[in-house]
Amino acid sequence: MPTNYHVGQRVSFLNASGTVRYIGPIDGLGKDNVRLGIEWDNPARGKHDGQYKGKRYFECLSGSATGASFMRTTAIADVPQSFLEAVREKYAPPDPDVPTTEHVISGKVAEEIGFDKIRRQQAQLHRLTVVLVDGLRINTAEKTDSFIKKTCPRVSELDLSRNLFEDFETVLRICGELDSLTTLRINNNKFPHVQSKARGEFRGVRYLEMKEMFMPLAEMTSLAKQFPSLEELDLSLNALNQIDFGLRLDSLKSLALEFNRFTNLSQLSWLAELQSLESLKLKGNRISTVMELPDHDRGQDLSASRPVLTFGTKLRFVDLSYNLVDSWDFVDNLPVTFPGLKALRLSQNPVHLKTAEHGLPYTPDDPSMITVARIKALEVLDYREILPEYRANAEGFYLSLIAKEIATANEDDVSLVISRHKRYQELCEIHGPPTIDRKSADDINLKFLEARTIKFEFYLHPPVSNEREMSRKTATVLREIPKSFNIYRVKGIVGRIFNHPPLRLKLTWETGIWDPIASYQEETRSSETQYEASEIVHDPESKQGKWMKREVEIKDSTRAIGVCVDGNRAKIRVEPMSLSNSARIV
Repeated sequence: MPTNYHVGQRVSFLNASGTVRYIGPIDGLGKDNVRLGIEWDNPARGKHDGQYKGKRYFECLSGSATGASFMRTTAIADVPQSFLEAVREKYAPPDPDVPTTEHVISGKVAEEIGFDKIRRQQAQLHRLTVVLVDGLRINTAEKTDSFIKKTCPRVSELDLSRNLFEDFETVLRICGELDSLTTLRINNNKFPHVQSKARGEFRGVRYLEMKEMFMPLAEMTSLAKQFPSLEELDLSLNALNQIDFGLRLDSLKSLALEFNRFTNLSQLSWLAELQSLESLKLKGNRISTVMELPDHDRGQDLSASRPVLTFGTKLRFVDLSYNLVDSWDFVDNLPVTFPGLKALRLSQNPVHLKTAEHGLPYTPDDPSMITVARIKALEVLDYREILPEYRANAEGFYLSLIAKEIATANEDDVSLVISRHKRYQELCEIHGPPTIDRKSADDINLKFLEARTIKFEFYLHPPVSNEREMSRKTATVLREIPKSFNIYRVKGIVGRIFNHPPLRLKLTWETGIWDPIASYQEETRSSETQYEASEIVHDPESKQGKWMKREVEIKDSTRAIGVCVDGNRAKIRVEPMSLSNSARIV
């Protein structure tokens, strides 16, 4: 049966665009069984993937299980239009308030439009700087190209996504008339082959989007090379899984490869040649390792025997959110792979859902603090600036986790534990070594409740003036509390003990450890003022110099108390705060 359609044709039915992938008979449909096989631009629009009742008729480039449908060859497609017709349809529709006169000439109706109405429409189009005509069934430029320049000469941003182009030459003809063009989107267009070469049409374009094109990478790269000033390129959602040649885009500063199929960073090794690259977006891939490892080598440190993957030093921002990173070793290797790394996105990876080394689940902020502590030069994490105070807290918290891991390890395994934390020695030099509260296997059984609780000694400070209240409130109170209780819950318990509003209590852990703060030669009034919040003594236990007790304030948060306090015993000073101070803190 003859048909007006051909394979590869771009079509639209009821404003849903797609590509004809098959024309022919379909088994089981009787005599009138010739159908059009359509792959829709919207992968959720169809009912199958080109396979019907067990027989494969065509393949969907998108790989979607619901990206295709069969339609009768007699189906009436939406009428395609030119670029300027689409611009007028969207930005200069007919004015219903202006009366028009109809004339019948040779049986056809002609509409008389006043010159004032035409001038208003032309003026409206002449001012346009952003033109978004995606999905408006465009398949040609205009019969007279120069008319595009006269109609909308100021366009700097253009979206031609999801239209009915069958060759790239049409895009060239449209863009060639837009001298101010800097941003171009041609997402979800299907060009069979890019044979046309730009002749200066894209000389001013700095940003290019080519999502869901499903073209071979070589052809998309060839197309991108036609943009000599290109700085930002988006190749997301193209089912890419390997970059096996150099892109040679010398001016490129930002590259987006989101929601593709990469599984390790080595599949992107050719990008290391892009020395101008400053931003790399890899959100939503399947990345879990830096290098691709054979199954029998997984979990081993092969960095000494494998080539080091290193990107340019200008690359400062990397987005690895929504991937499959499940190991902190991957995070440790990021500064080596990206030596210029300053900003990172790592949220929504399996490593954030893991259980910490001490057996308790991570609280929401724990993975961020561990990431900050592991990457020394990081300045921004998940779009949040890392302030000096936050970094100090993160590194202290990370050291406490390492200490817990060391405390539970066998003596012979301590060096192995430390080797898994590359910054351990450096952090010990900055903050001092953590206290290792080691217990033998006979001291504590992990199966007993003792392993999951902390014995707290709470006392109120300062003493109250009333003698009766002093005897009641300053007495030491002992409580055994599970490590999994969060700080708000612990404060609630303490508030009931001392009959005081929980959020107006300040809890301070007195570690019992003395830290040196100055020698005798450095003893000045200013130094004593600096440490006036803590007790300062000279020569504790016959040691020379000035010393200060190490104290840790337990701040309000949803973190488990077990990650804030080391060991199974802790002495806590409880201080009531004034209403103004507590309101300011909350």
